[in-house]
Amino acid sequence: MQNCRDEFISGQRVGVGILDLEGDSRPSALGRLGHTASLKRGGSLRTPRPSTWRSETPQQVQFVEKLSDVVIGQLPNFWKLWISYVNGSLFSETGEKSGQVEKSKKNARQRQNDFKKMIEEVTNRLVKLIRGALLPTTLPQGELNLYGGWENKTELTGAWLTQIIHTVRSCHDALSAMEIPNDLLQVIQDLLLELRVHCLMVSLLHTTEDVKRLAEKEDWVVDNEGITSLPSQFEQCTVLMLQSLREPLEVKPGEINVLQLDQVQDQVTELSVSIMKVFINCLDQLSTKTDGDIDAAHNIAVDLSSPDRFTASQDGFCPTSEQRLLIILSNCQYLERRTFLNLADHFEKHGFTGTEKITRVSVDAVRELDRKLFEAYIERRADPIAGSLEPGIYAGYFDWRDCGTPTGVRNYLKEALVNIITVHAEVFTVSKDLVPRVISKIVESVAEEMSRLMQCVSSFSRNGALQARLEICTLRDAIVGYLNSESNQNFNLALEALPPLHSGADEKFLKQLMGKFTSSMQLQLTCFHPSSVQPVKR
Repeated sequence: MQNCRDEFISGQRVGVGILDLEGDSRPSALGRLGHTASLKRGGSLRTPRPSTWRSETPQQVQFVEKLSDVVIGQLPNFWKLWISYVNGSLFSETGEKSGQVEKSKKNARQRQNDFKKMIEEVTNRLVKLIRGALLPTTLPQGELNLYGGWENKTELTGAWLTQIIHTVRSCHDALSAMEIPNDLLQVIQDLLLELRVHCLMVSLLHTTEDVKRLAEKEDWVVDNEGITSLPSQFEQCTVLMLQSLREPLEVKPGEINVLQLDQVQDQVTELSVSIMKVFINCLDQLSTKTDGDIDAAHNIAVDLSSPDRFTASQDGFCPTSEQRLLIILSNCQYLERRTFLNLADHFEKHGFTGTEKITRVSVDAVRELDRKLFEAYIERRADPIAGSLEPGIYAGYFDWRDCGTPTGVRNYLKEALVNIITVHAEVFTVSKDLVPRVISKIVESVAEEMSRLMQCVSSFSRNGALQARLEICTLRDAIVGYLNSESNQNFNLALEALPPLHSGADEKFLKQLMGKFTSSMQLQLTCFHPSSVQPVKR
């Protein structure tokens, strides 16, 4: 066994030179044990391997298979020989006299401990060699030179570690089937436990790295729900990792459930949370990319089968930074509403015990990103609209105390409404679900600014009060479907800052002007009156 390790470390067993693994015409011991039944039916001695197996399989994997082959090929026969020696059947077969047989049996029983130590030495050597190749940190410093030396070899993935676990389990099962006492094989069981935990941790860490690279695959193509393929790719990546852990996490007879170990539970939960946070960080990074960072080839596209999608499907269209914010916001909502819940189910099905914490921390993190991105978008879109009100109101040296009889809504208000409509179209193009939340917040900002401006006016003439009431009421009625308690309160404060109407005739006059405005902009204002608008409260 030690020579086998030395040959692998020195690089002698590489490429086509590994004849005793693949080129040797003799079947491996594991092959013989695993296919005894099929041999009786005229089957193959060993499982066929692809021609590329030697070049594609890491040295550590080949080494463990070779070691197991050596042990299974020799130890069972050695054990059978000893049993025959102890019970005397060996001497009976050679025609020894009964007195001599009894004397030999007695001698064998007296040396039983010596033989057990020999078996222990073989199993301990097997385990230490495997530890040196895969778990060098579990060996005493003084044994690393003898059993280690694999530092320059390929780092193994979870899939290769799973194959090694399968090999070691097969080795243990084969020795156990020979009725070798379990206490002599416990050292292999201990190794298997650590290999299973190691495989679990490596798989989680490698998945974290895989998730980090998902941001590179964002193509900004949105489906009919405003979702890109990124959440689905993330979910698939995580689910595939969990499925790959099915064999390592399986509890065979005599084994324990690694997920029930307190330390393992804590590590698994933290690494699982890390995977979720890494993906959320990917979305955050995508949101901060500048227009120049986005490949022009990554054109936003939409589901053309939907009548709810338009303009963004034009050839050559590349998402603006504001549209990217909307797309990521839509993805964030999907993560919270669907992806994290789906993954929680998968974690539970695979025996993970920290599912509640994983889900809670993930949802908190994605909500924090959602809040940050939403505020960034609102700042870019609401501030210019609200900021345009004051210069628009006082354009042409307008004075509330000295103005003519109102003839209609002034242009500044029409422009503000058109700008809100433009935002509505931008959001609607990405995700219908985001429209109430975004427009409600923009309306809230506009209402707050309108209230501030009205309360800053020292006095109004009769015509000035009529003009102000006309514009406040027209604006409020146009966007009534997106009013929340905050914007309602601000519109009421704005109206309270005005003098009361002088007569019913004034009220009738206002209604006529408001009706005239509504008729002239009926088509444009249609987007503000969907069949059912339910502003999202967050």
